[in-house]
Amino acid sequence: MKSKHLLSISDIDAGEIISLIHTAAENKGKWLDLLEKKVVAILFEKPSLRTRLSFEMAARQLGGETIYLSPAEVGLGKRESAEDIARVLGRYADIIAFRTFEHRNAEIMAEYSGAHVINALSDFEHPCQALADLLTVYEHKGELKGRILAYIGDGNNVANSLVLACTLTGMNFRIASPEGYNITDNVLKTARGYAEHSGASILCTTKPDEAVKGADVVYTDVWTSMGQEDEAEQRNRIFSGYQVDSRLLSLAKKDAIFMHDLPAHRGEEVTGEVIDGPQSVVFDQAENRLHAQKAVLMRMAGYYGK
Repeated sequence: MKSKHLLSISDIDAGEIISLIHTAAENKGKWLDLLEKKVVAILFEKPSLRTRLSFEMAARQLGGETIYLSPAEVGLGKRESAEDIARVLGRYADIIAFRTFEHRNAEIMAEYSGAHVINALSDFEHPCQALADLLTVYEHKGELKGRILAYIGDGNNVANSLVLACTLTGMNFRIASPEGYNITDNVLKTARGYAEHSGASILCTTKPDEAVKGADVVYTDVWTSMGQEDEAEQRNRIFSGYQVDSRLLSLAKKDAIFMHDLPAHRGEEVTGEVIDGPQSVVFDQAENRLHAQKAVLMRMAGYYGK
């Protein structure tokens, strides 16, 4: 990998993304010993079902040991500084999977620990999710280049990683979000630079119909992320016209797939008819978190495939 860490999807280039996808697909179900006598510390400031399960299973399928550290055990920035926690973890672990509120904490972990650090989610990006997402698109649609992914909803951390991953690999990215809730300008600037090189396009609109028309993939996420609970009522009003329902999905290609990174709120950002329908691949997507993260761990262990 061009970086020792995976804090942002931008830490890897297009060739690396494709290689990781192929590695993930080729090693599904395989148990290897690439992490034998290696320790993966799983450090969480916020809980998660898929992230913890996928990292623990990925490490075990590679022969490694895992240590899970909950928010109460660590007290990041309260009981102990992020810098000191990083220095201690680096003495115990070879790889740190870190799920944090503030992206700066992931940067501190990478700077002070001396270990490989993987961003398992921050308020700025979710690169592991983006890799699993592109793996899912690849498995259902084949080559990524030229495909159209339409994202409906909040320009959050998931959207940030998706727009960067899509434009790096030549996928066309569209986002429909309310005024003031689009992807930030600095991320869009980076993505447009990638798109210029890869031939991808970016469309930002407030109109879901415009984004979804003719898309290969329709993607949404919750309107209120963890830590934004006090904004839930306001966000539900603002995003009320951004629900993915059967009518909206019908504007995409007939063989379009529906994606959601979960957990989902049926009746809010997506109807049950869509997420539980025949075009939904959300549980393939959830499983692929394991396989994508396993590929990342393999690369950090020095495995480069064919």
